[in-house]
Amino acid sequence: MSEIGRAGEKWRLLGATTAAGPDTEPDIGTLEEIQRRILWLAVRMVDEANRIAPARTGGIKIGGHQASSASMVSIMTALWFAHIGGEDKVAVKPHASPVYHAIKYLTGELDRSYLTRLRRLGGLQAYPSRTKDPDVADFSTGSVGLGAVAPLFSAATRRYLDSHFEARPSARFMAIAGDAELDEGNVWEAVAEPALQGLGNVTLVVDLNRQSLDRVVPGIKAERLRRFFADSGWHVVEAKYGHRLQALFDRPGGESVRRHIDRMPNERYQSLFALDDHELRHSFCRDADPRVCQVLDPFDDTEVATLVKNLGGHDLGLLIEAFRECDSHRDQPSVLFAYTIKGWGLPIAGDPMNHSALLSAEQIDDLRTEVGLTPESEWDRFPPESPAGRVCARVGAEVNNQPPGPRPRVPVPNSSGYRPGRGPVSTQVAFGRILTRLGDIPEVSRRLVTTSPDVSVSTGLGGWINKKGVFSPRSEPVYEDSRSVLRWEPGPGGQHVELGISEMNLFLLLGQMGLAHEHHGEMLLPVGTVYDPFVLRGLDALVYSAYNGARFILVGTPSGVTLAPEGGAHQSTTTPSVGTELPGLGYCEPAFARSVDWLLCDGLCRLAEPGSDNLYLRLSTRPVAQDPLEDLIERVGEDRVRSDTLAGAVVLAEGGPTPGTGSGGGPGVNLVASGVMVVEALEAGRILGEEGVAWRLIDVTSPGRLYRDWRASVRTPLREGRLSPSESHLLKLVPEDLRSRPVVTVHDAATHNLSWIGSALGTRLVPVGVDRFGESGTIPELYEALGLTPGHIVNAALSLLS
Repeated sequence: MSEIGRAGEKWRLLGATTAAGPDTEPDIGTLEEIQRRILWLAVRMVDEANRIAPARTGGIKIGGHQASSASMVSIMTALWFAHIGGEDKVAVKPHASPVYHAIKYLTGELDRSYLTRLRRLGGLQAYPSRTKDPDVADFSTGSVGLGAVAPLFSAATRRYLDSHFEARPSARFMAIAGDAELDEGNVWEAVAEPALQGLGNVTLVVDLNRQSLDRVVPGIKAERLRRFFADSGWHVVEAKYGHRLQALFDRPGGESVRRHIDRMPNERYQSLFALDDHELRHSFCRDADPRVCQVLDPFDDTEVATLVKNLGGHDLGLLIEAFRECDSHRDQPSVLFAYTIKGWGLPIAGDPMNHSALLSAEQIDDLRTEVGLTPESEWDRFPPESPAGRVCARVGAEVNNQPPGPRPRVPVPNSSGYRPGRGPVSTQVAFGRILTRLGDIPEVSRRLVTTSPDVSVSTGLGGWINKKGVFSPRSEPVYEDSRSVLRWEPGPGGQHVELGISEMNLFLLLGQMGLAHEHHGEMLLPVGTVYDPFVLRGLDALVYSAYNGARFILVGTPSGVTLAPEGGAHQSTTTPSVGTELPGLGYCEPAFARSVDWLLCDGLCRLAEPGSDNLYLRLSTRPVAQDPLEDLIERVGEDRVRSDTLAGAVVLAEGGPTPGTGSGGGPGVNLVASGVMVVEALEAGRILGEEGVAWRLIDVTSPGRLYRDWRASVRTPLREGRLSPSESHLLKLVPEDLRSRPVVTVHDAATHNLSWIGSALGTRLVPVGVDRFGESGTIPELYEALGLTPGHIVNAALSLLS
């Protein structure tokens, strides 16, 4: 009989209780039966995925994590079947996804056909995915460390919503993470974040199986982790020893056994699992206090082996008690360290190299027999009228996911009404003024919330904060300072969440606020600001939030080498590549204030539209005269300019011998610029015109949208069997008789970002941009040093025409 088959018998051996508590249903015996079936299904799913692998992959291993799943079975059985309710949200350890899917199958949410499609196209993902799995609605957890703290940010979102909208039913936010997962630095950035303090409805369950991918983790780590959490204001709970071992410790001399285990290195403890029962007893007692052997004398070898392996993370009753203990501390988050055995209940238990190990076909057959199934019944649910079947039905009715309704349409206007005039204005200043004006529109304002990692004022949010205040769960004292123009007044009504200097926390909070409708039934319009170069510091969390399907607006400002005095460490050049290439992100880089207005209002509208991108505005602190755009509006009308701006580009100006009439029989060039470099491109056009060269300047307001529109125009006809592409917005802006003209692209970013335009137009191209690290200096000095001046642009154009 395996370890999981001995539970009730061995508990009675030491007189330990088999009940989770006086009022708890179901009883432990039923939970044990459910647990065994979950273990079987999880292991068999991985086995099935790899059994058919050679035929589908040419022999390449599909993978899966039978041992990691096994260590989580007890924790997740206790959690789902004896603790959580319908409002609760849970992030599942990535490598335990088969356990999660097994639970969802047994409770009726997942169709049986998915069990044999793990890691297959159209089937179950390798790791829980709320956008690609049919049964995951709470959190994706594929990138380790991020899912472990995502519930913290979701709980913070719930707290914010409860302060600004009608109170919701109480909910708990839980994460299950491996101990090695806590090596990720973003975990500690979140744990230490002041804006996340006091979230007593959060519990992090740590699967302490003492094994990482490559090794057994030294025992000192567990104690260090406990101190880290306690020092950060968390309530720390342990499920270290099961009821059987605890009962043994209470016997005369039993404390010597506890001390012996506590002092034993993890590496030695893990090595015991490879031994048969007799060898395990001998090894365990070696070098032990004589009283240890005396306490164990009444037990045979098999019983001693069962006792030594009786850890709290596999004791269902103890786990349920531990969850209740976490719930009892409502003024601080809790962390539960559940000691487990990696591979528990399997022949590979405790093997240091079992992380990706797979059971053999013979071992699978033995396990199937052990849980009382046959090849014909191995995928069956419990009979509906059985105790386990009734429990599964009850849990499914309460906690299985229900699809959310559509997001509400927020009446965001086409424009905030901001009129910058014709003088110089930076896009960052314009953003701040536009956002503040949107705060005057009630239906928009009530859903708008901003957040920033300690750079709110220097990214344009000062006016918004003065108008709307800073969010805090409780009102805090305000100390007036006549020298400051900023009113920093924290309280429950504030609509700005200030974070510490952590870009990872920014993107995780944006992501969870961007799921407020799906998780909490109330949509927010979250706007996050950050210095553009530091988008890359939080990139993993940004990708995670986009992959989760979250809806938000990101403002990266200031950007580029145009942030001249700050030097190369603060001068972003590669963020446009991220904006263009990351799915779910719509990267825009306007040069003019009214373009910012149109794009921001449109971006807020799109947050309610299924399948739309999240707006990423890359802005600048460089003031730009507004005349060129205002002149264009006077010539062709505001509606036309706004429409082209939202599509990704506008023809801003043209000149030369015969402007507006094609090439005019002479040489010509297309200038394509994005962001503040439009200024240099305009001046270059004027110089080229004086040299007798016809020119047309396209202001690319959104390199991301313009590229994706062109790419779709090429791909869609091919999918439909048509050879000729449809006309993209770019081709509409460049008449056919001008497409043969060479192109010069101009961008305060890496040159490759706009270089695709040459291919799209079928002509030669020279890119002007930044392909090395910047340095401190003035804007004119850096533009000269990096080749960004009008003269450099003119030379590039003439080189193409020579």
